[in-house]
Amino acid sequence: MRDLIGIDDLDRGEIESVLDLAAEMEVLREMGSDLCKGKILATIFYEPSTRTRLSFESAMLRLGGEVLGFADPQTTSVAKDETLADTVHMVCNYSDIIVMRHSKAGAARLAAQHSVVPIVNAGDDAHQHPTQSLTDLFTIRRLRGDISELTVGICGDLRFGRAAHSLAYALAMFGARIVLIAPTGLELPEDVSWRLDNLYGANTSLAETPRDVIGELDVLYVNRLQKERLPAELDANAIKDVARSYRVDADLMKLAKPDCLVMHPLPRVDELTHDLDDDPRAAYFQQSSNGVPVRMALMAMLLRRVDRPAFREKPRRVTEPSEHVCANPACVTQAEPRVRPLVETVDAARGVKWCAYCRYLLPDASGS
Repeated sequence: MRDLIGIDDLDRGEIESVLDLAAEMEVLREMGSDLCKGKILATIFYEPSTRTRLSFESAMLRLGGEVLGFADPQTTSVAKDETLADTVHMVCNYSDIIVMRHSKAGAARLAAQHSVVPIVNAGDDAHQHPTQSLTDLFTIRRLRGDISELTVGICGDLRFGRAAHSLAYALAMFGARIVLIAPTGLELPEDVSWRLDNLYGANTSLAETPRDVIGELDVLYVNRLQKERLPAELDANAIKDVARSYRVDADLMKLAKPDCLVMHPLPRVDELTHDLDDDPRAAYFQQSSNGVPVRMALMAMLLRRVDRPAFREKPRRVTEPSEHVCANPACVTQAEPRVRPLVETVDAARGVKWCAYCRYLLPDASGS
């Protein structure tokens, strides 16, 4: 059994298998299918969602399966202080695959420890959003071709944007040039930058505003200000003022290449103006639509319902107990009772370790 917790749980070949199958699933999306007849998807969402939850449910229904789940944990036994582990044990009794969104980083990995069915991470705090990245890659490949030949600008709130983190890892796997565009205070977290540099050897450069680099880009991927994850010590009004520096509008796109795609995981606030909606380079609504065939392909592969090269068996991750709870205040170990802190060695030669749940680098892991 395979789970999908982070985009880096897949290698490039496995990602390409999902994207290839997603292209075939576009036909089944229109015609319908009984490929997953008799299978039940459980969507358990501890955070709000529109596109991700509905596209997963649509994908399973179009494959002939059934759907159950919740979108408000306060209507479930979570309101009675049921632990995540117990909730997952229970949901496994009623479903064949679980898609989960949670407000704590690493929650999906914790769920996978207690599940006997595949777990798919639909977003865990500011950590990762792997199925969004699969959708993004599918859109880019469909509209622009070979991903490895492209320069992609990831713009906006890169500190708290989980879609931005997953996409950066995925683009690095494909060898694309990545331009990280963020104002002061919203740059990539140190541990994400470390992984891009040390685990992927990513080709990255930095810019403060999209105007600085817009003429170089083949894709401009915009992220909103993640106001729900801003720490209390940040001045929200000041951050909003800074966020205006990466606003993308029709005037900015006059400086872009004629075929530069504009993408956004949505929802947008005011970082992407509505005067772009009629621009043929605006791909964000098509991007949202593409989530259905991509998620159809992913679930069909995880449930082994297709006769295609599927996901390869992965070596079991080696973890060891930790003396201390993870230092990441957003980690699931900070919130869930009776969770045993675990660490995993990332780079044995340099003694670098991270939390086995949220993959937050240990404080002494300089990577130097």
